[in-house]
Amino acid sequence: MQNARDRLLLAAAELLEGGGTVSTRAVCERAGVQAPTLYHHFGSKQGLIDAVANHGFTQYTAVESSGDPLGDLREGWDRHVRFGLEHPSFYALLYGRALPGKPCAVTAPAHAALRERFTEAAARGMLKVPADDAAEQVLAANVGITLTLITQPEPDFGLSERVREAALAGVLHTPSADGPATRASTALTLRALVSDDPGDLTPGERALLGELLDRLAR
Repeated sequence: MQNARDRLLLAAAELLEGGGTVSTRAVCERAGVQAPTLYHHFGSKQGLIDAVANHGFTQYTAVESSGDPLGDLREGWDRHVRFGLEHPSFYALLYGRALPGKPCAVTAPAHAALRERFTEAAARGMLKVPADDAAEQVLAANVGITLTLITQPEPDFGLSERVREAALAGVLHTPSADGPATRASTALTLRALVSDDPGDLTPGERALLGELLDRLAR
């Protein structure tokens, strides 16, 4: 049998998915508890909604690395789109409450996961821009196409794929004999490798080297 906290999460999620009124009374009636129980576990109705959103969001950001950064990035993009289409109310809750100058703590795991994938790509000499910049650009494109597809009567997955490849092409390249590595891409690669394995460098040396490599990458 579910405990009161889980019943409250489920009740709020079902009301959100069904487009119903997410009031304290409605949630408590659906969960079979009294309002003080909601306040005990979540502090407020907004606290409950944030917990529901965070739970739903972490379900699709928890992707293990396969060792193929490009494949992982494509899979992560497609999972993001599928999540939005399967849970439009959750998605609107996550990305529809933007406040000027205030990053969303709930969606922060998506940026962190992307940054990790792009750091792996940098270590392989595939990155054109710093990992943070790459994560920002790709996440912005991913969110935009997901919101667009949600509004379409018949989602155009071909459009998502084209936007995905254009976004990735803007931040990644594949080194080849015909396309030698640039100073910037080499600096980004070394930056990622040193971050992963600093060797005998002191913290001060790492900071200085990181600053120099960041300048070279720009």
